[in-house]
Amino acid sequence: MNDIAERAEVELVDDAPFLAPVSTDLLDTLLAQHRQARARIAEVAAFVNGEVHASVLHYFLEGNQDQSRGGRFWERSADQLFDEAGAVAALNAAFWSKALSLTDVLDLMPQKRRNEWHKSISEKTAPEFEESTVRATLADLIGMRATFFAERVDGIFRGLSGEHVTNAPEAFGKRMIVAHVLSEYHSVNHGPAGLINDLRCVIAKFMGRDEPKHTASSTLVAALKGRWGEWVPVDGGALRVRLYRKGTAHLEVHPDMAWRLNKVLASIYPLAIPAEFRQKPKRRVKGFEMMGRPLPFPVLELIADMREVKLRVPNAWPERYTTVHNAVQFGYGHGAGVDAVVRDEAGRVLEAIGGVREPQGWWQFDYRPFEVIQEIVVSGCIPDQRAHQFYPTPRGLAARLVELAAIGDAHQVLEPSAGTGGLADLLPVGRTRCVEIAPLHCKVLQAKGHDVVAGDFIEWADTTAERFDRVVMNPPFSGRWQAHVERAAALLKAGGRLVAIVPSGAQNRDIALPGLQARWHGPFDNEFAGTSVSVAILEAEAE
Repeated sequence: MNDIAERAEVELVDDAPFLAPVSTDLLDTLLAQHRQARARIAEVAAFVNGEVHASVLHYFLEGNQDQSRGGRFWERSADQLFDEAGAVAALNAAFWSKALSLTDVLDLMPQKRRNEWHKSISEKTAPEFEESTVRATLADLIGMRATFFAERVDGIFRGLSGEHVTNAPEAFGKRMIVAHVLSEYHSVNHGPAGLINDLRCVIAKFMGRDEPKHTASSTLVAALKGRWGEWVPVDGGALRVRLYRKGTAHLEVHPDMAWRLNKVLASIYPLAIPAEFRQKPKRRVKGFEMMGRPLPFPVLELIADMREVKLRVPNAWPERYTTVHNAVQFGYGHGAGVDAVVRDEAGRVLEAIGGVREPQGWWQFDYRPFEVIQEIVVSGCIPDQRAHQFYPTPRGLAARLVELAAIGDAHQVLEPSAGTGGLADLLPVGRTRCVEIAPLHCKVLQAKGHDVVAGDFIEWADTTAERFDRVVMNPPFSGRWQAHVERAAALLKAGGRLVAIVPSGAQNRDIALPGLQARWHGPFDNEFAGTSVSVAILEAEAE
């Protein structure tokens, strides 16, 4: 195992310690508490096992047993129930659990080692909680940084289902399968879910980001229930997961990640990994477009625990509460103790999906946001603003655009690149078709009740047979606006009208809008927050 540690060290991205240091004062306090409890156990055992007390105590036990829980305490006698050795074993297990929680060592451990510790604690077989043993054990665990990393990769590979031929026996492929992630009752099996978490931790290390807690993937698996057979991007698209009702999880990693995993395997088993699995992918594979910068896991944990806002009804007895419609706040336990940076970034995430921070401390939405929040928790990020060219349409500019569109009572309307609905919210409900590429934005639009086509507008426009009376749009800029406007214009019915926000320089360009007469409005400066772009409004109407 020492060889594994030395060879795997080269795979680590940086030299920052994995583990939070254990406070000496906290450990001293824990040891003192254990000595005190140990002494009390000895006192209780001596008291109970005295001849007089033991002769009558079993009557108390038999007379006060809880019949609803299956009857007797296994019909044990008083001296068995108050056996000192059993109580000390339970005490040791409880204090080992506390000692491990003083550091993030359980989060770092591969699932196999974590299972072993959980077993020793649950079965009360943990070693004696003595100072020399505790300090030496924790120091050893903290010092096993590279060993844990190598063991984690090896454990993932060994933990893949042997029943499925998808799992290559000689190395990691980009597709892998973990069996029994769900039980027959559809509850999460934490062991197999832990293997998925180990994979996410290794990928996080490759990406140079923080790691999820060891319970994070059980939450992920639970969130995927109901989305059976659907490929869902996780952790910014570095990983995709597809969950089946029978409890099997299919995983697909980015080819670059599979290559890195195989490099670690090759460091452990240098003669066993075929050369083709150790070669870096030569080209980018379609279908693994990164969504953007993944959010820190503490931020995801914080927003995953968002809850409805409930206010106490004044002067009501017994106490009654009323729910604030479409409002959310941080869950219990996420108050002032949470890092301010984490809270601020969580707030920015909520604002990005339409949340407005109220003076009372909660976020107000104009739709029910929980499904959208869950989508962020699963995917690990929100769409990158630059990659998707998403700049929400300011309210005033949107209103001007809709006014120029002159939408009649029977008009069918198209809103390409709909974002989170800045324009669509002002268009007629039931007669507006929205097209949006970002899955998260699609969730927002659907939650608001809009008719949504999920996909790239250019591809959809080239294949659809639908035609519209009005097109109202704020297309992506960066050289793409012209193609979007020209495709949208081709979807107009006879006598239709298109209005679009475009760069102000577009007024000097030759745009291919055959059969349409164009008029310009603007320019408008500093309309979009965070940018200095100058825009104009194009109004084009069929002659």
